[in-house]
Amino acid sequence: MRFTTQAEYGLICTLHLARFGAAGPVAAREMAEKEDLPADYTEKILRRLRQAGIVTSVRGVSGGFELARDAREISVKDVVEATEGSTFEINCRQHPVGAERCDTTHDCSIRPVWYALRTKIDELLDQIRISDLLEGGEVGVTELIDITWQDHGDTNLTMER
Repeated sequence: MRFTTQAEYGLICTLHLARFGAAGPVAAREMAEKEDLPADYTEKILRRLRQAGIVTSVRGVSGGFELARDAREISVKDVVEATEGSTFEINCRQHPVGAERCDTTHDCSIRPVWYALRTKIDELLDQIRISDLLEGGEVGVTELIDITWQDHGDTNLTMER
């Protein structure tokens, strides 16, 4: 599982609108500049978020984007699915190793692991709301999901529960 910049930028844009959108629509280019994101890519991400019903667009001189609903009603899962298509791709469907091996009628001891993992990931991401990311920052979210991070002196952080 790997999230691309689409999911990350989608979350950044959604958080930006949650922080600053109460004053009115935010222009995509203004958001891209303030968040140091590529403008064209930001517009693409915002189109996906609009198609998913996470943001709305307002036309005109003072137009831009706003959240379509309250930040407490938008989950991280909503944003990831809007930008990535799914939270966890199961190869049995999208990229089967072999037609017979990955057919649902074939007995496979690996398949249940991937489905269970996707379920756990979906549950976790669905519990975390955009409002949680705004209010608590890293410490608050860490407490929310009951995980502490250990830095072992390199760029690889390990998770402890």
